[in-house]
Amino acid sequence: MTGDKLQINLKAARTHAGLSLAQTSELTGVSKAMLGQIERGESSPTLATLWKIAKGFHLPLTAFLEDMVLTAGSFTPAPARADRTDPEVGMHTVFAFDPRFGSETFIMTLPPGHSHETPSHDSGVVEDVFVIRGEMEVLTDGTWTVLHSGDGLRFAADQPHGYRNRTGEVAQFHNTIHYPRRTVEQDGD
Repeated sequence: MTGDKLQINLKAARTHAGLSLAQTSELTGVSKAMLGQIERGESSPTLATLWKIAKGFHLPLTAFLEDMVLTAGSFTPAPARADRTDPEVGMHTVFAFDPRFGSETFIMTLPPGHSHETPSHDSGVVEDVFVIRGEMEVLTDGTWTVLHSGDGLRFAADQPHGYRNRTGEVAQFHNTIHYPRRTVEQDGD
């Protein structure tokens, strides 16, 4: 979706949960005005804002990125597509959230000199990072760890963490997010 505003399924999730915009604002920490603009397609959220929304609803990120159908506590994902939620971070959905596995996978692209820090996700969320191109650093437990192409790192994402590229070349990595079963709505599995 290069150049287009990202359309997310915020209104469907809010309606499904029976929440007003004010209640959703309180739940997510995102202003009521911004939530309204996102719902009306007048504004695309940054990746940081989208994570706040996903965390507030205790849902995976792709619940809002993909054309997913909310049905009785489960999601039916549409085919993966490229998404742009941050003007600096490139993101492409490889595997949308699948409740059978409790995970979703992205290819993330960090331009030279870019840094992206993320607040904590829900308790028990774990991330895997595997560098496929370039060199980058991952912030966990207050420490930046250097990763080169072919290196991987698994860490608890229920704490603040981040990614940065201090080189002059683009860095690309797979990012798999694992959600604990207790926070993922199941359809009877």
